[in-house]
Amino acid sequence: MQVDLIFKVAAIGILVAVLNQLLVRSGREEQAMMTNLAGLITVMLIIVREISNMFEVIRATFGL
Repeated sequence: MQVDLIFKVAAIGILVAVLNQLLVRSGREEQAMMTNLAGLITVMLIIVREISNMFEVIRATFGL
């Protein structure tokens, strides 16, 4: 597993957490929820791309 992938996901998580706290404290709960959803979708897309790459490597390795 690549370490930079872990750092990317962690950086997105930290950024979303900070933005969430700022938006909630300023009374913008709806924007905070949208920020959470955007962060979750971004991380899921990154993970799905990496899983797809993993399956391509497995196919190439076993000749499927």
